[in-house]
Amino acid sequence: MELLGFSAVVFHEGSSYSAWCPDLDVASQGDTMEEAIANLKEALELHIDCLSSVELQEIKKRQGTRLVTTVQVPVSSC
Repeated sequence: MELLGFSAVVFHEGSSYSAWCPDLDVASQGDTMEEAIANLKEALELHIDCLSSVELQEIKKRQGTRLVTTVQVPVSSC
């Protein structure tokens, strides 16, 4: 079985956590950070299962071509 790696952004939102994969624009949530990540993995697996072979090949071509970073932007005081 081949493993593919995807970016995940996890953030606290209200009383739960949201997890988002910007690579495929898939999101999920959970009561804890760990649960949100586990739910995102499940959602990604389901999403990938529904892709055509052509779509999957395109995703595989993009593997390793991303940069995840943080940028700072000045904001005026309100």
